[in-house]
Amino acid sequence: MEFFSPTSNVNFMGVRRFSVAISLVLVLGSILALATRGLNFALDFTGGTLVEVNYDQPMEQPTVVKALEAAGFRGAVVQRFDSSNFAIRLAPEAGAKDDAGALDAQDTSLDSRNAALGQRVVNALRADGVGVTVKRSEFVGPQVGKELAYNGVIAVFVVLAGIMIYIAMRFEWKFAVAVVAGEMHDVIITLGFFAVTGMDFDLTVLAAILAVDGYSVNDKIVVFDRVRELFRSTRGIEPTEVLNRAINNTLGRTIMTSLTTLLTVVSLYLFGGQTLEGFSLALIVGIVVGTLSSIFFACPVLLKLGVTKQDLMPKARDDSELARRP
Repeated sequence: MEFFSPTSNVNFMGVRRFSVAISLVLVLGSILALATRGLNFALDFTGGTLVEVNYDQPMEQPTVVKALEAAGFRGAVVQRFDSSNFAIRLAPEAGAKDDAGALDAQDTSLDSRNAALGQRVVNALRADGVGVTVKRSEFVGPQVGKELAYNGVIAVFVVLAGIMIYIAMRFEWKFAVAVVAGEMHDVIITLGFFAVTGMDFDLTVLAAILAVDGYSVNDKIVVFDRVRELFRSTRGIEPTEVLNRAINNTLGRTIMTSLTTLLTVVSLYLFGGQTLEGFSLALIVGIVVGTLSSIFFACPVLLKLGVTKQDLMPKARDDSELARRP
């Protein structure tokens, strides 16, 4: 069953200047947002205060979140243990000023500040008249330290280099450059989205960014594999026409794969709760951007690099030296 005809002939390359210009504007805007606004790192990167509370009656997680937001606790991460026990993680600056004012000048130790913050949390949760008690309130360090973050950045560059080497061996170096350029395009725009919106950037979002990177590579390799086949099986056709045919031939697969993936990710966003909100939203943005960049950015980059039929044909060996041997 085909929803999109593989024999369609949409001139995608005809709008390549316009599409690449839009992509470059989005990339530059994302870089500017990352440089000026930065990412709103969550507790996984910053650490904070952990408050465990126990309700006298069963309570729903959204109710706890709303009570905290109403009291001014923004960005609190609520984890449910059972029907009445919850763990609440707060950023270091959450209520720090108010807590310092509530304490004596000589009583500003970390334990005292955490205890005061825990009491404020309990007061916020008791606003509806329910019974809440604090089980513990203490500082927790970040899960991602500077050394781990540095090693992660190095690992990303190593992976990109490995991808380029592999694609250069399997295809040609121009394909490798186009794939990596498309990857960087997709990741930078997704990061820029989080910088502009100010949403929390935690480990789940980081995992989604890595998933977007893998999705981007896979989508572009499918299109480029068809480009290689067409270059080898056709004669007298311009590279622009080859790229158009390749995109049209794989358009059905590209759209159906993206739609079915989006159905799952949108379901996670709508019904997964606060914990999966950032993860699913990063995947939604990354899948949309990655699908469009495979058509409107990576292929124009490949064309700009001057890919031709000769790049993919087997190289003729020079046997003259061998023929002269006795």
